[in-house]
Amino acid sequence: MLKLIIVFFCFFFEISSFSKNEYFLTLRNDKVNLRQGPSFDYPVKILYTKKFLPIIIQDEYGNFKKIKDHENNSGWIHISQLSKKKAALVIDKNLIVFNSPTLYSKPLVLLKQGKLCMIIKCKNEWCKINVDNYKGWVRQNALWGRL
Repeated sequence: MLKLIIVFFCFFFEISSFSKNEYFLTLRNDKVNLRQGPSFDYPVKILYTKKFLPIIIQDEYGNFKKIKDHENNSGWIHISQLSKKKAALVIDKNLIVFNSPTLYSKPLVLLKQGKLCMIIKCKNEWCKINVDNYKGWVRQNALWGRL
């Protein structure tokens, strides 16, 4: 019985550690195909039309990466279509961009939910972003695709 419990916990911790291997990348081009399988022979599920859209890498097979997007769509993308540039989507309804990483600094602009922004750097609970013609700071937990 003890061996069964040990095996169960080893299996459980192995699965939970798998999710720690997930990481964010972005789409390199304005048109990227999400396929049903890890080959050009598989049909296209979705055509993404937003450059630098953040996605989560979950697995890999050859030159293809299994991804998940912000709407929980999943599939396979060729590595040539992926970029290491850091970007994020605003997940709050209205997000204020501040001049410095504090709530007491000057507000610069209000971003709507779903707005794509490029990440310059993150520190502590704040990220410096570039969106439209503004550079400023937002709370990390208001973004999807950070780090």
